[in-house]
Amino acid sequence: MTPTPSRAVALYGTEEQVPPPRLLTAGPLSAELEAGNLRDIRFAGAEVLRAVSYIVRDKDWGTYSPTLDALEVQQEPDRFVVTYRARVAEPGQAFAYEARIEGRADGTLTFTGSGAAETPFLTNRTGFVILHPIAGVAGGPVTLTHVDGRQVEGRFPDLIDPVQPMMDLRALEHVSPEGHRVHCLMEGDTFEMEDQRNWTDASYKTYVRPLALPWPYELEPGARLEQKITLRITGAAGAATRAEGVTLDLGREAGRMPALGMGLDPGDAAAALTCADPLRALGPAHLLCHHDPRRGHDRASLQAQLDVAQALGAEPWLEAVIAATDDAGAEAEVTALGATVAGLGAPFATVLLSPAPDLKCTLPGSVWPEAPDAAALAQVARQAFPGARLGGGMFSYFTELNRKRPPVDALDLVSFTTSAMVHAGDDRSVMESLEALPAIARSAAEIARPLPFAVGPSAMGMRANPYGAAPKDNPDNIRQAMNFNDPRQRGLLGAAWTLGALAQFATGGAEAVALGAPVGAFGAVHVPTRFPQPWYDDHGGLYPLFHPLRGLARLRGQPLRRVDSSDPARVLGLAVGTPGETEIWLANLTADPVRLHLPQGARQMACLSAAEFAEAAEDPGFLDRLAPVPDAGISLDAYSVLRLLGAF
Repeated sequence: MTPTPSRAVALYGTEEQVPPPRLLTAGPLSAELEAGNLRDIRFAGAEVLRAVSYIVRDKDWGTYSPTLDALEVQQEPDRFVVTYRARVAEPGQAFAYEARIEGRADGTLTFTGSGAAETPFLTNRTGFVILHPIAGVAGGPVTLTHVDGRQVEGRFPDLIDPVQPMMDLRALEHVSPEGHRVHCLMEGDTFEMEDQRNWTDASYKTYVRPLALPWPYELEPGARLEQKITLRITGAAGAATRAEGVTLDLGREAGRMPALGMGLDPGDAAAALTCADPLRALGPAHLLCHHDPRRGHDRASLQAQLDVAQALGAEPWLEAVIAATDDAGAEAEVTALGATVAGLGAPFATVLLSPAPDLKCTLPGSVWPEAPDAAALAQVARQAFPGARLGGGMFSYFTELNRKRPPVDALDLVSFTTSAMVHAGDDRSVMESLEALPAIARSAAEIARPLPFAVGPSAMGMRANPYGAAPKDNPDNIRQAMNFNDPRQRGLLGAAWTLGALAQFATGGAEAVALGAPVGAFGAVHVPTRFPQPWYDDHGGLYPLFHPLRGLARLRGQPLRRVDSSDPARVLGLAVGTPGETEIWLANLTADPVRLHLPQGARQMACLSAAEFAEAAEDPGFLDRLAPVPDAGISLDAYSVLRLLGAF
């Protein structure tokens, strides 16, 4: 019998231990202290801010992990005070700072940061970042105080804003969903806001130093940065409470279950063929075959990917990067690629094209790099790929799609990808990213109108980095932002996130969703790799996310309904099928067990939790093993996936 992995590996794919945050309280005010910064700031139990952080970023927008020293915490019933020293460093440069945090029972919170570079220090951002929640806030009113003292009335964006919705800021004030008035004063520099839902963060971010200023910029040794955030919370609203369990009901109809696909890198084609049997059982509807001539891809690499698609029974889609940056060169390149594809038998029913410059970010206010005209490129593609459905958009993230809109009149389909760890890599931030996906779906539908939109290939990790040289290789198998190979892809957390992402995009109207890859860093099935895969390197098998992908891929085209969760931050899902025979798929998005209150009609169930990890890794049909729903109800363990059948 295959041994069961440790609970840490089953849940997260890594033995890395993460210290729990420290809860700070001052009467009704509370916050969690995590690595010197504040998260989950609440008043009378209700969230008022998602985070206040003092961060230091490198020239590629990566965030340093500071080394803390002399940390002291004073905790009294009506007051807390935190002080510490911190330092970040890499070969050739270092920056040190001191912080002081104070919270009072009257709803006042201050966070002061004072620091200086020890050497010339190159950075894209150093200073405070404030995260405002989106639930109950999106589309709502806010009072802005500008640096010159002017006050104006505004609104938090509803559809996702491609540029900064609020600039030249000194203070913001809004009313929380629970009725608390939240006033945030930001001193020491000019602040502005971006809509972080662009990157699937569940927040609006107010940050230091306008993006219109040059970056990266150099901090001179000894020159001090002095900044301060003051939060004042007022209002006599009642205390927020969380129910013991989560109640689930079937919501409104949401169209049809979309086609579920995967993405394939040519470098993984040979390994994918070694796993053809379980991957065929997974049943992806389509396989995005990647082609980038800058990486040496050619006819042979296309054929290798087509062989995988045929072995899996998946429809091949072409995802082609166009390297030429001028119109004439791009026309010649697309024409030549069309001839190559015709020589392979014209197997691609859908062709997606992207100019190479669009794979990198262009910040608001920056000069767009030279690139071929998108509409002209589409016209050439019509001739090069006759009969194929033509897609455009971005192979990078929704952010780039939102900032550079495709010529929908020249296309048949609009596409983009997502990643859950552009800005943060901790478990909570990864799961919170699911909150932003409905807004991304609504915004993408508006951009694509009247065309359909497709998502992917998407995953928790980053397959490419539009904001720097490359994603992080992660040889130490840890949680961190911008990971290429993230350990949680192989854990139950990865399965829960995948099901949550699929539920949000499916009910959000996506025509097709591609999540992950057959094998590799974003894979569903284990193969040997250059990075560590605890337990799997000894036993092999299927990753937990294989099972919800397989189960839902089989339901393509069936009627789709939302599942209304009383607490979607804890349990998320979707329902597929007819009223007489419906499948409900649910995921626990947290590290704690959750008691479920199910709708009437549930008859049978199958569950994948840490206890069944080893069995599920060996059996593609594991979630076909149905059992009666127990009369005592269901408690869903950490990051577990549940399949329910019944007449709902």
